[in-house]
Amino acid sequence: MDKASADCPYPGCFFCVMKEGNPSKRRASIIKFFRDLPSQDDDGQVLPISGLWNTAMAHPNDPEFIELGIFECMAALIWKGLKNRRWLSHDQNIYIPYYAAHIIGSYTMNMEEFAESAVRAGVIPPLVELLRGRLTWVEQRVAVRALGHLATYPSTFSAIANHGEILELSIQLAMSSLEIVYTHFYQNVDRRISYHCDLLTRGMGGVEMESRKAEEWASQLQCWSLQLINCFAFKPEFLSTICKPDLLVKLPGMWGGLVNENSPAGIGLLRTICHHKYGRGPVASCPGIIEALCNIARSSDDWQYMAIDCLLWLLQDPTTCSKVIDKAVPALLDLTEITTLGDHKKLGDTIVNVLQECLESQGTGRNSISSRVKEEIEEVLSSRQRLKWEKNMPKEDLHIKHAAALVVKLEGNSLFSSGNISGAASKYSEALALCPVRSKKERVVLYSNRAQCYLLLQQPVAAISDATRAICLHNPLNRHAKSLWRRAQAYDMLGLAKESLLDAILFINECSQSNDPDLSLRQNKVPDYAERLVKKQMRAAWLFKDASVKHGGVQCEGDTGHAYGQEADDSEWETASESDIGNDERDELGDDDCDWKTEDERKDKYDKPSMKDIKHAYNLQLAEGE
Repeated sequence: MDKASADCPYPGCFFCVMKEGNPSKRRASIIKFFRDLPSQDDDGQVLPISGLWNTAMAHPNDPEFIELGIFECMAALIWKGLKNRRWLSHDQNIYIPYYAAHIIGSYTMNMEEFAESAVRAGVIPPLVELLRGRLTWVEQRVAVRALGHLATYPSTFSAIANHGEILELSIQLAMSSLEIVYTHFYQNVDRRISYHCDLLTRGMGGVEMESRKAEEWASQLQCWSLQLINCFAFKPEFLSTICKPDLLVKLPGMWGGLVNENSPAGIGLLRTICHHKYGRGPVASCPGIIEALCNIARSSDDWQYMAIDCLLWLLQDPTTCSKVIDKAVPALLDLTEITTLGDHKKLGDTIVNVLQECLESQGTGRNSISSRVKEEIEEVLSSRQRLKWEKNMPKEDLHIKHAAALVVKLEGNSLFSSGNISGAASKYSEALALCPVRSKKERVVLYSNRAQCYLLLQQPVAAISDATRAICLHNPLNRHAKSLWRRAQAYDMLGLAKESLLDAILFINECSQSNDPDLSLRQNKVPDYAERLVKKQMRAAWLFKDASVKHGGVQCEGDTGHAYGQEADDSEWETASESDIGNDERDELGDDDCDWKTEDERKDKYDKPSMKDIKHAYNLQLAEGE
């Protein structure tokens, strides 16, 4: 380490050490560097630390630096930054605690043996100090990330759990992270810490980029806090601390981690809690959670199966069944046609079996089922019985039933076109009763058509139910464009912005991928009415919306349409559903193509943003290196 490159002005330069060709000398020099760095006050220390950060991000499973003492060095540097503010403010040392905690997190995210080395090196106490907020929210973000990785492994979890305040701190951070970032960075442009701006933009510059990245990091701060809490939630002894109403009621709305499939998000934490009998009671007793779980269970996002699992476990538990049955059953009834959802095979059959158990348990006094719920369950069971009968029915009889259903459907289409919406809905119900259960394509059309009727009749709950059934029946699952659009509008009627946003995004995605020749001209385009709805819901579901309302709200730079600033006029989109009505010559109500007739008209439309672009614009987190 005493010898530098002839071209390097810095004695003992780390980068020169890395070029050493002799392995034993290189190893000895690196050990000396890690041992001596925390005691040095030379300028330029941030350069090797940032280099180590890049190495840790690119090669997190490489054991070389672990064996040579990098964890001890990083822990000492964090302590130095916490205790020596003069050193911290000198040169660019302000960056060092951030990079040091990030390095610890990167090297411990995949390898349990690395995590064990980190614990032995004493990284937990300084990380806890960062978690407390001894520096800023930026350091909290990487500290909770590192602690979350350490808590993941059985061999190191106890070392995390022994610091009892970690769970409490992570719960507080999960609930307040968005407000912290909003008030300390987003809201006060003139008071932003310069090195935060540098970290957020990483050379890209601009206030707009800083704001967007801050939203992304705020989401990460929340999702990594949830990750850490989730590790504790697997242990029943910690559930009493976690299952407090003020946290539970917020969990369904915590979306951090949508793009990072390894993040549990709020619904993933709820699923872990509901897996334990000690957790199901508090969840069932918390107002608003069951409704939120039902909405997520009906949705087409990455966590649909988690919400379904929660509802099924709550129904199977005799101590919670009676508390949730009236709200949970209607949502689950809409999902009984699901076949496979991710790794869940025959999920619809599982739902039906649980509902049947609920019905049978009524006589045992375990729960009390309302007559409405009882009738709905019996209807689904009857439908399953019809399917069994149809297997033994002559094909000619099935064709007759199918033809009769088609005739009634066409009558419904005619009534719809003449403006008799209520009469059309009745005809679609009649057609559903006639249509063979095995005729899934036709039933998709009938449910979707009836959903459109319910929309126009201002019955959004019924519209959501029918649209969901059509979406579940459709092959592939969650891909029926018209039903996604209709459900997006119904959610909007109920003020459920996030649910409406997801369906509108999926509708746009389906439009762009459709093989229908009438839709081929839509490639790489977004229907303008769908774009208006997406923009409206992005404003309504803005990540910092609650924080901005609480703290007076400010106009975001360069974005005059945010809901927390000037309200945009969204009245136009509400008439867009008229373009969905179409004519009765189609099997499905809804000539979605009527807005896309000529090349001149198409030139006025917008390029289609990708799903990733829209999610990024919505500020859903993209985890670094994970």
